[in-house]
Formats: sequence, C-alpha cells, structure tokens
Amino acid sequence: MATKNNSQNNLRLDRRETKCSAFLCREKPDANQPVIFNPDFFVERLKHEHPQTFLDLVLSNITRLIDLPGEEFAQLTGESEPKVPSSSGFLRSFHFRKRKEKGLIFGAPLTEEGIAQIYQLIEYLSKNLHVEGLFRVPGHSLRQAALREMLNTAAEIDLETGDFHPNDAATLLKVYLGELPEPLLTHRHYHAHLKIGELTHFDEKGNKTNVPDKERQIEAFQLLFMLLPPTNRSLLKLLLDLLYHTARSQHMNKMSAINLATMFAPHIIWPKNVTASDLQGNIEKLNNGVAFLIRHSQKLFKAPVYIKEYARLFYTGSKTLQSNDDLTLSSGSKTGSIAAIIAPSPSPSMRSIAGETSSTGTIKPSENQSYTESCLRELYMQVNSMPESAKKKKLIRQFEKQPDPTFSAETRTPFIKRHWRSRSAGGVIKRKALGGQISAAKENGTLQRRGINCY
Repeated sequence: MATKNNSQNNLRLDRRETKCSAFLCREKPDANQPVIFNPDFFVERLKHEHPQTFLDLVLSNITRLIDLPGEEFAQLTGESEPKVPSSSGFLRSFHFRKRKEKGLIFGAPLTEEGIAQIYQLIEYLSKNLHVEGLFRVPGHSLRQAALREMLNTAAEIDLETGDFHPNDAATLLKVYLGELPEPLLTHRHYHAHLKIGELTHFDEKGNKTNVPDKERQIEAFQLLFMLLPPTNRSLLKLLLDLLYHTARSQHMNKMSAINLATMFAPHIIWPKNVTASDLQGNIEKLNNGVAFLIRHSQKLFKAPVYIKEYARLFYTGSKTLQSNDDLTLSSGSKTGSIAAIIAPSPSPSMRSIAGETSSTGTIKPSENQSYTESCLRELYMQVNSMPESAKKKKLIRQFEKQPDPTFSAETRTPFIKRHWRSRSAGGVIKRKALGGQISAAKENGTLQRRGINCY
C-alpha cells in the first residue's frame, strides 16, 4: 500500500515538474526589442505624438486612391464647412422641435458615457441574432419608451430578465443613431464615401470597368476610418461587428448584409434632415457602401501595412522607408539594409524617408528631396509608357499642371498655371518635395520684373 502511494506521489511530482519545465523553457524575448502586442501601437503613438505628420501621411494616401477636388478635400480636412444635401426649411424646423428635448444619451452628442450605455443594447442583441427580422421588425412602443428612459438616466439594465424583446433593443439602437446631432460616419466624410464606392478595376487599355476594386476600397476605408473622431470610430466598430455577425446568421434571422444596410444607412451616413428625394440618386450607392462595410468589417479597423511600417520605422530610427515600387528603382544597388513597405496599391505618393537620420531622429531635407524627385521622375516615365487611354491623359494633365523642374523639356508640355490651393495627390507630393525651389524661383522672377539684380 505504501509502495502504491509513493508511486502516485512520484507521478504527481513528475507532472508538476513537467509543467514547471514547460514554463521555464519558454524563450525569453530580447531585451533590446520591446514586445508590442498591439500591431497598431506605433500608428496610435504617431497619431497622438505627431498629429500633423500622421494627418499628412493618411491624406496623401487617400488622395492617391480617390480623386477629391479642392472643395471636397477642404471639407475632409476640416478647412471648410461640409456641404451635403439638405432638406426644406419646414422639415428642418420639424426635426429641430422634435429633438429639442435632449436626454443624457438620446439626442446628445456622442460621448464615451453614451457608448457605454448603448453597449448594453449591443451586447444583448449579440446574444439574440437568431430572431427573425431583427432590425426590421419594430418593437413594442411602450417597452421601448421604458427602456429609453432607463438608458437616459444612466441606469444599469438587466435585459436578460425577459421584460424586453430583442426587437425593442434593435429598434432603440436605430433610434439612438438617428438622433445623433451628426451621422456616425460624419458629414465631412460624406463625399469620400461616395468616391470610394466608385473605385473599380481598369482593363488592359487603362479604361474603367464596372468591376469593383475591393482591395482598393478596403484600403481607402482603412485610411478614412483613421480620420474619424475616437468616439465615432469606437461605436462604428462595435456596430459593424454586430451587423457582421447578424448577417452571418441570415439563415436564421433572414437579414442579409444589404438588408441591414438598407435599415442602417439612413441613420449612420445620410446627412441629417434629408429625405430620399434629396439624395438625387445616391441612395443605392450609400446602401451598397454600408453593405460593403458590413461584409468587410473585420478588415476595416486595421491600419494598412505600409502605414504600420512607416510608424514603426519612424520610431525605431530606420535609415530607409520605401514602397514596393521604390524597391524596383533601387534594385541592383546594395547600399545597406532596405526596409520595404508592401502595400496593396503602392505608389510614390507614399511618404519616404531616405538617407541617414540625425541624432534627434529628424530627416535630412536634401536627401529626402532628392529621393522624392527621382520617384516622381520614374513615375512620369511610367505614365508616358502607358497605352493611350483616358486615364493616361488625365495623369499627364496632372503632371503638366505642376511646376516641376525635375522633368526635362523634351518630355513636358508648356506649364499651365494652377491655383496654389489645388488639392490633387501630385500637388501634395510636389509641394512637399519641391516647395522650396518653387518659392525661390518665384521670388527671383518677382525681383527681376522689378528691375532688381538678384545676383
């Protein structure tokens, strides 16, 4: 009997030692390399510590993907008030009177406290995705009124008691979104959403097709969502995640992504106080856009790879920061390590860091400018080699409108004057890289006209 007990004790000790060994044998991380669990850690750090650098980086890549005229670009950046479709004065005043009495949650601006209260509805609904007609079938008006009052008083609600139906919570969630002072996706981003929906593939001749370019659309939404206010981004992520799982259960609830988009588009993207007739045929675009957000919601709140790589190398002090196209330019020259940014749609319009960094982490302007000029020159040559098409003509016109000394006279047509506030993607790059040279040239020209010797 004693022998049996000893063998059992030894077996237990062996098991304990096995567990301890497994724990102790774990590989220790390198002390020089910080362990980062959040893949977007450096992106968030760049956003908070260097907001202007972050904004320039994101905007330059958005304008690479979609064409935003000067006024729409100014609305996106907040330089001018957003101009969106509006309704008649009667309807506007009607809605004003209807929403005049604001509570703590409903009708009030979006806050973290409001999100915490509404999350109770989202959490409850996520457990009842099987309900047929969820978000389509309205709830009971009296129960909704009681639930609304409880939420407005910041009360903790136990929705599992059976006092409320999932349809009550679903309807109230739509009401909350509809009563926000501004759509969840914001008025400033309205035109950008329409433009992203128009991104399609090109055929061999460079002409647009009717086939949506999903990869570019996802990339554009990733960039656009990085510009949302933090509270809007947080609630949007919670909402799209709920709708994504609702659509995945459509075999039970009969609610597909497009059905859900039809229910929610008026509440999260339509401009306030408008009717369907005020949107002038954009309803289908907006509905399809929201359906796209629902289907691909699991990818939209991650920073694009090249943005994450830029932010990481910004803080780790890398000597080079290049896109996939840039690697092609420098292939054959081995001047040290090259850190590549692999982007879905790489372009020289992405920010690049070339040359050594100083002890303070700043970039040498001359080396960065020289590198950018070579990228622009290569891009212009690639555009010239494209087959004749409307897209090629448009790109050539964009180059022609920019006063760029890097292009030879043989490959350029005469310069066409353009207003200095123009907001094309090429203009952003050239103003960043060549602004000093252009300013000096303008100053010299002014002095010469006045008869002053510049030498």
